[in-house]
Amino acid sequence: MSIGQMTRRSLLAAGTALTMALGAPAFAQTPPGVLVVGQIAEPKALDPAAVTAVNDFRILMNVYDGLVRYKDGTLEVEPALATDWEISEDGTEYTFTLREGVTFHNGSSFDAEAVKFNFDRMLDENHPYYDTGPFPLSFFFSAIEKVEVVDPMTVKFVLNEPYAPFLSNLAYPTGLIVSPAAVEDHGSEFGRNPSGTGPFKFAEWRPNEAVVVEANPDYWDGAPQLEAVVFRPITDASTRTAEMLAGGIDLMVEVPPVALSQFEGESYQLHEQAGPHLWFLILNAKEGPFADKLVRQAANYAIDKEAIVNEVLEGTAEVAAGPTPPAFAWAYNEDLEPYPYDPEKARELIAEAGAEGAELTFYVTEGGSGMLDPVAMGTAIQADLEAVGFDVTIETYEWNTFLGEVNPGLEGKADMAEMAWMTNDPDTLPFLALRSEAFPDQGGFNSGYYSNPEVDELLEQARRATDQEERARLYKEMQEIVHEDAPWVFVANWKQNAVTNDRVENFDLQPSFFLLLDDVAKN
Repeated sequence: MSIGQMTRRSLLAAGTALTMALGAPAFAQTPPGVLVVGQIAEPKALDPAAVTAVNDFRILMNVYDGLVRYKDGTLEVEPALATDWEISEDGTEYTFTLREGVTFHNGSSFDAEAVKFNFDRMLDENHPYYDTGPFPLSFFFSAIEKVEVVDPMTVKFVLNEPYAPFLSNLAYPTGLIVSPAAVEDHGSEFGRNPSGTGPFKFAEWRPNEAVVVEANPDYWDGAPQLEAVVFRPITDASTRTAEMLAGGIDLMVEVPPVALSQFEGESYQLHEQAGPHLWFLILNAKEGPFADKLVRQAANYAIDKEAIVNEVLEGTAEVAAGPTPPAFAWAYNEDLEPYPYDPEKARELIAEAGAEGAELTFYVTEGGSGMLDPVAMGTAIQADLEAVGFDVTIETYEWNTFLGEVNPGLEGKADMAEMAWMTNDPDTLPFLALRSEAFPDQGGFNSGYYSNPEVDELLEQARRATDQEERARLYKEMQEIVHEDAPWVFVANWKQNAVTNDRVENFDLQPSFFLLLDDVAKN
């Protein structure tokens, strides 16, 4: 029986699981060697250059490799498709020696030309496959001036200036290497027909049902122990919980805080891992009430973030103080204190700004990457804002629809929107979402249109600084200004979690928030 047939049978069986008593897990429904993962949403695409959500990254990191990767359990970079590299004294040239004997899943060869193709496709508007985008995180590689093929197994990146996050960004999913031949064959449909060099090969994608990948027995770093992995999109958290309890899935990501107690005991293992996460509210600083800094500050005072963290999230997160997660310890400004819950102060600021009774449109998502419990959190936030005099209307969207509304910008649509980011470097989130040149019409994610030239300059200096202490000083100063300007409501830093059943072995969460399944086994 083929993997496709086997996984299809397991899915059909799992579909009946909810009709069974939740206290009687039916683990026989999922066959040994096939791991069924309960994802939080349908992926947007399987092209690493074209997506932004951790939900998609969790699949991609098992299908593709980058030149480098994060060392297990850390955010430190180690070799992957590149065996080693040299950096020029001025920090503007990176020369990589590539791993010999690696092939893509479609049989084409991995070499320096393939690496050049990948980055040129993202960055060169004249590249013949640039139209297979858009490539929303190409910002990560904006410092690349050119990519040179030195010889078949050596490639050089020439940067327009020193760029401290470069290696870390290469380890991020946007830096994963795709098969040029597959892009040439499928064009804009490559995201539905992926081919990489990773431990698992793409098998099939049944929309709104499952993405199936099967083991790559020729993987350069050793064949995986699993025969296949089935990624099932189960948007509703309570349904995902019920499927886990009934045995329809083997691994569930982002366990709702209210469900944690249901997975105590020998039949399950709960996994928790701190990482660089921030849950926040984007405020529309271009128009409406939040164009006034006083009103943005008022929103930060009005929301009882301690109650959200302790009561809605059951203590699985900490209150956020600013735009940089404390997981980046070297760059985190420990002197910043979270905005305290002070509704009276909020009312005073609203009155000073003349914004009493302001009407707010609030975008909320049903679920999504790192979004925790977004509907319950949104409802609590709505109540807190209304308690200080705002009139708040919630509009709720499915995750991918939500991103389609928020990422192009809130202008003319909404005053605020939920958002969460999980990043790899302290540069990433502020550079992509707080700079003046990161407005949506310029390809960035500054959906609230915040602009402060001092912040812009600090971020530019920090990414050029090669000394980590100097970078830290610049990031800490940036955090102070952003905290004062309050372009966002800083809500929570989350500890990611997952649950596995007792048939799953060798699974660990990563601080990167990715799922790495090549060492996982299932009996």
